[in-house]
Amino acid sequence: MRGWWRDLTDLVLPADCEGCEAPRTVLCPRCRRALGGVAPRRVRPSPEPPGLPMVHAVAPYAREVRSLLLAHKERGALALTGALGTALAEAVRAGLGPPGSGQGWLGVPHPGPPHGARRPPPGPVILVPLPSTRAAVRARGHDPVRRMALVAAGRLRRGGTPARVAAVLRQRRPVLDQAGLDARERRANLAGALAVTAGGARLLDAGRVVLVDDLMTTGATLAEAARALRAASGSHRGERTAVYPGGTREGRWKRETGARSESGNPVQGAPELTAPKATGVALRAAVIAAPPDSFEIARN
Repeated sequence: MRGWWRDLTDLVLPADCEGCEAPRTVLCPRCRRALGGVAPRRVRPSPEPPGLPMVHAVAPYAREVRSLLLAHKERGALALTGALGTALAEAVRAGLGPPGSGQGWLGVPHPGPPHGARRPPPGPVILVPLPSTRAAVRARGHDPVRRMALVAAGRLRRGGTPARVAAVLRQRRPVLDQAGLDARERRANLAGALAVTAGGARLLDAGRVVLVDDLMTTGATLAEAARALRAASGSHRGERTAVYPGGTREGRWKRETGARSESGNPVQGAPELTAPKATGVALRAAVIAAPPDSFEIARN
């Protein structure tokens, strides 16, 4: 109710910009450009957690963009949902593979068509929002990431890309507040915390899945969400899929998943080359904002 009341008052009463406090506008032109003034780019945190999918973001998490995300999430500024959802759609587009790739759920290639037959077009883009706890949704009065994902899916459809939202992730155990935790502590806090809902794998079976969130910091949450989707993928296909409920060190993760290099030795190298290749999937993720230095790393 708090979020809906805030949205109603924004429509009736003069409001200041949520990003820079410019008068008589919820989102001024300058802050709108901060969300969509540059092309989305790939972002990579340092250190990069094992299993993190390729992530694209629209803007650095700083100044006006930080204020806009906090206003939408924590203060119920629902009038920002359209602009934030549009920015998220642009990040999703940037991370999609080329049309006609023939990839199915989580990027697993479908068998090729019979000789002489045309390859069917790729399935719809399926946006999977990172889940909020029930307590957080009650406290905020809305689910900000799911709300933005619905707008993003609509923008993609209007641009000619079939898209829908599948909120199939859930928290299977409580986690600590991430604020104040470093990258290693966040990975330990989230390890094994997410799972796909019953029947969720079937909802995702025919599309290209993109994890979506408003913000990436260390990448631990996106990596855990990707692990949960990969685990559900293997289970859905009758494959044996490893889960690392207690492991936080990269070496332990490699032992428990059985990730190996082409030579047969345990994988040694960048995290992005271990989990996706070891499981045969090519998952993507999109966020609105990421730390400024993650953009610098992606550029190098």
